[in-house]
Amino acid sequence: MALLLAAAAMWGFVEIADEVLEGDTASIDTTLLLAFRSPDDTSDPIGAEWVEEMARDVTGLGGVGVLTFLTFASALFLFLQKKSHLAGYLLTVVVTGVLASTLLKNLFDRPRPDLVPHGSYVYTSSFPSGHSMMSAITFLSIGALLASAQQNLHLKAYLLGIAAFLTLMVGLSRVYLGVHWPTDVLAGWTAGAGWALLCWVLAERLRTRGQVE
Repeated sequence: MALLLAAAAMWGFVEIADEVLEGDTASIDTTLLLAFRSPDDTSDPIGAEWVEEMARDVTGLGGVGVLTFLTFASALFLFLQKKSHLAGYLLTVVVTGVLASTLLKNLFDRPRPDLVPHGSYVYTSSFPSGHSMMSAITFLSIGALLASAQQNLHLKAYLLGIAAFLTLMVGLSRVYLGVHWPTDVLAGWTAGAGWALLCWVLAERLRTRGQVE
């Protein structure tokens, strides 16, 4: 099931990328991006000023600093539990995800949205969304590790649900702040989820062989 979901996610990414390259998503991207803006002033995101500030807080959860700290803190926790192979697995998943995200950004080199002012500082190309992709990889991978240690199905569902919710909110905040097209975020979600699932399947296989705690 996990392999099927991973394959579906990767197929979804390829389809989105193909549509973006052909320019078929321009209309829907523009419509959805402007839906987050005041009709009278496209430079003003909908909602009060505290909503925009909260969006910046949420988008920070998918930033390099937060995800790096969370990854190393989690890996160190596993290491202290004498689960060094599992700690190495987590680091490998995130590091390779960063490399894949960087490679894809350089490959597509899509310009950032220029319809509205950016509500957050950006310095890389737009497709796929690095925040969305790395949030999916990091949060879902850590969530799966935490869930696998639980016996209660409700706790498993809760942990995975929180991981998915954080991933979703980070992606939406990128569109709200005008720094990504919606298809950038959707592509980041699919690529990140697919990568996390593939790595999880690999970890399960290694676990059955006794190579990972």
